Amino acid sequence: MTRSTLHSALLGLRSTAVATGVALVLVSGGAHAQAAGGESTMIKLIRGLIDSGALKPEAGQALLLEAQRESAAAPAAPASTAIAAQPGDVRVPYIPQTVRDEIREEVKASVMAEAKAERWAAPDQVPEWTQRLRVQGDVRVRNESRLYSERNSDIEVDWARINAGNGYDVNGNTNLDLPPLRNTRQDRNNSWRIRARLGVIAELGEHTRAGVRLATGNDNGPVSSTQTLGGGLAKKDAWLDQAWLSWSPVAGLDILGGRFGNPYWSTDTLFSNDLNFDGLAFKYAQPIGDDGLSLFATLGLTPLEYSSDSFPNTSQDKMKSDNKWLNGAQVGAEWQFGDAQKLRAAVGYYDFRNTAGEYSQPCALYAGADFCSSDWSRPAFMQKGNTLMLLRNIALNPLDPANTPMPQYVGLASEFELLDLNLAWETPLFAGNALRLEGHAIKNLAYDPNRMWERAQGGIVTNLGTAANGVAGPQDIQSGDMAYMAQATFGQLVMKQAGDWNLAVGYKRLEGDALPDAYNDSNFHLGGTNAKGYYLSSSYMFDRNVWLTGRWMAAKEVTGAPLSIDVFQLEVNAGF
Repeated sequence: MTRSTLHSALLGLRSTAVATGVALVLVSGGAHAQAAGGESTMIKLIRGLIDSGALKPEAGQALLLEAQRESAAAPAAPASTAIAAQPGDVRVPYIPQTVRDEIREEVKASVMAEAKAERWAAPDQVPEWTQRLRVQGDVRVRNESRLYSERNSDIEVDWARINAGNGYDVNGNTNLDLPPLRNTRQDRNNSWRIRARLGVIAELGEHTRAGVRLATGNDNGPVSSTQTLGGGLAKKDAWLDQAWLSWSPVAGLDILGGRFGNPYWSTDTLFSNDLNFDGLAFKYAQPIGDDGLSLFATLGLTPLEYSSDSFPNTSQDKMKSDNKWLNGAQVGAEWQFGDAQKLRAAVGYYDFRNTAGEYSQPCALYAGADFCSSDWSRPAFMQKGNTLMLLRNIALNPLDPANTPMPQYVGLASEFELLDLNLAWETPLFAGNALRLEGHAIKNLAYDPNRMWERAQGGIVTNLGTAANGVAGPQDIQSGDMAYMAQATFGQLVMKQAGDWNLAVGYKRLEGDALPDAYNDSNFHLGGTNAKGYYLSSSYMFDRNVWLTGRWMAAKEVTGAPLSIDVFQLEVNAGF
């Protein structure tokens, strides 16, 4: 119970007691007897109750006026003559101030005792700052199976692991080992996985908020907070998932800084549902008129990776600052019309700056150099699907050129400037159900096979077909610049209570270089691009804020070597 509710309860009890006392007075035969000073006992009693606080002023004034009217209408008694008691009269004696105070304290103590017994919130026992905090979180327990086709290629290089290490020696004369390879043929059944997130949002002032959230995760990768169980029953990790400040100087404008949730309206085709953004975001939303139309816009400045202050570590000449950024802008509108129908559309532009790989200056690793000038351009995080290029221009040892080790890193061959279109329509149907249709299309405006080939100096290592004449060129790059998704959801679109349910079916197609493979959904085709296929999901809420979801995703490659991956997930989610 809040402080205002508790206060109302006290006043209600007090008013009841006062009303009872006043009623007793009104029925008395001597209620209008004149006191020595010219006022009746009733009037003095009411004044005393008002002064003591036992009677609300507005209620007391009404009773006082009524008593004064009745007193004026009653015949005055001689001052020296006592009023004789009549049968049925009830005398109300004068109540001293100390007695009135005692009655008030007893009523208050009784109500507070009841509040504690029933676990009401005692206002004076809750610090003020706790009323400005809001705790929120969720827990998910999932059983997951990953099913691979036996026809899949068994040479799927794990380039992310190569980039995280000391490179892979591509010279067959000095290295006979295979590079690290992904599993592509052996199923992984019944893996138990969890996700837990716990956050606090503080209302700092009228226009300022702050938020902090912790989350689980197998590693510090940006696209998933899921933690695989097992590991010898070792304790699980927790990461700082969000830390942000928000300022709203005017109505509709929100300025975010720090690490925060996705500020754009998007699907997991482009940005994973678990992805958080660093940097700054300016969000604006405002209704237009009274016809259900509203506009929204977002501008984001996101640092993806800063060049090291001391790169190269073993050189006196340091590299200039050459940082990687995502600059994004999105504008859209939402229109609610007709019988609870809603149409939402948005167009966005995302410019990934300095994310493409660079071919280095000649570096003499054989002579003791431990870096090449373009090592910084390898991605900090990657999944799979993008066209990759070798980064190092390794000089050959003139004394033994054939046996010169050539440890290589890889980078993105394409630049990324994305034009993004989103559309969603919701309409009510029968029996409280509704239908939502969604469409999402992405085009990489910077995709250019000729420029990719030139940038890589011919060193393309993925998404490359067999040359028809034996001489590979940009025409042999097997990739693309388009991605799209279509989905239909039927049932309760927002589940709120036990018994709510929904069903969704969708299709995705993501060509190899339609978007960076680092930031989208990590479940469909196990993440990345160069994937196409359908998915089904259904959810049922069986208790308040607790629901069961089943999901099936069947996907395979768009181009290149066979890689079919089906994923089944059965999970229980709880939010609070």
